[in-house]
Amino acid sequence: MVEYSQFLDGIVHQPTQSEGRGFDLTVTEVYDVTGPGQVDFGGGELEPAETSPQDSEKRDPEDDYEWWRLDAGQYLIEYNESLTESELTFTLQTRTALLERGASHPTLSVTSLPRVPLSVGGDGLKLKENARVSTLVGATPE
Repeated sequence: MVEYSQFLDGIVHQPTQSEGRGFDLTVTEVYDVTGPGQVDFGGGELEPAETSPQDSEKRDPEDDYEWWRLDAGQYLIEYNESLTESELTFTLQTRTALLERGASHPTLSVTSLPRVPLSVGGDGLKLKENARVSTLVGATPE
């Protein structure tokens, strides 16, 4: 069995994040895409999309963490955690808790943790800072 924590930096709370199958990743920031990126055939004209942090707020002044109120649409999420260099490729998938609330991101094979597109449907989603949103599973040699 893979000990995922040995390949991660920035872990928020290892006992909780390693409870189930794989290792859960937590959200540190949500971004709105505010301007188009650019993709070409050869990569010489590749340009990132313009982004800005999504506003968040505390529900109560005594709270330690803030919440994002996300309307239906597309966002980019950034994780607290980062993958350390290794010879492994991991599968990144959406946690069931997120799927059951009408939000998802693509399943990816990763060697690092980029910002990931998050799709929110229906009436939106309230997402708390440090919420577990994704799970790393399966480690295979590159």
